[in-house]
Amino acid sequence: MRYARHRAITDELRDGAVSVQDLVARLGVSAATIRRDLAELSDAGLVRRVHGGAAPLTVADVPAEVDRPYEEVADDAAADKQAIARRAAELVRDGDTILLDIGTTTGALAHELKGRSITVITPSLAVLDALRGDPAVDIVLLGGALRRSYHSLVGPLTEEALRRVRASTVFLGTSGVDAQGWVLDTTSVEVPTKRLLLEAGGQVVMLADRTKFPGQGSIRVCDFGAVSTLITNADAQHPTLVLARAHGTDVLLA
Repeated sequence: MRYARHRAITDELRDGAVSVQDLVARLGVSAATIRRDLAELSDAGLVRRVHGGAAPLTVADVPAEVDRPYEEVADDAAADKQAIARRAAELVRDGDTILLDIGTTTGALAHELKGRSITVITPSLAVLDALRGDPAVDIVLLGGALRRSYHSLVGPLTEEALRRVRASTVFLGTSGVDAQGWVLDTTSVEVPTKRLLLEAGGQVVMLADRTKFPGQGSIRVCDFGAVSTLITNADAQHPTLVLARAHGTDVLLA
């Protein structure tokens, strides 16, 4: 419910600033709940707090982001990512409809799914490149603005498309997980897409190699409570895995 409210709040902000009282009336929750939601969205870099409510971000509010090329990121912990991709592929059954997130580990997973009779929905051009020549796999490519360096599609068109699709499983990537169990990202333009991915699937499987504990990232996407299963490497940071299990997240080691 929290993530659904967050989405509703960001939708309201498309038309300009909104007050706490307006959100209370529209969403049917308490003012304290709305203030907590706005604080979380502000901490995540998705809204700007103003007196009595919130406003959309301006260009000045969004820090400049320098993307590392996809190929460079793919080389980081490549063997670990490959092992995770192989383990994740075991969760996919013929006939499944799955969502693959933007990222290098989901890109590796796409290669492991060749020849499978499945439907793959994705905003990732790397996933498309891996599977476009495979007649067994049906591909649904979400629209959006091209983020060339990271081989992905992002923005309002991507987000609107995600509101219209459903999948049995979402495979989610991450820039890192902090000591409190927050799943993080480094790129503000990707965060709305990731949050909608969370709502579009029955199961959320996060793929995170051992370097992602704690990893990098300043923007909160969700906590372990939104993640059904975590797949990581056998020697990943133990305290984080304990925290994941405490939130009810299954942990699979590759």
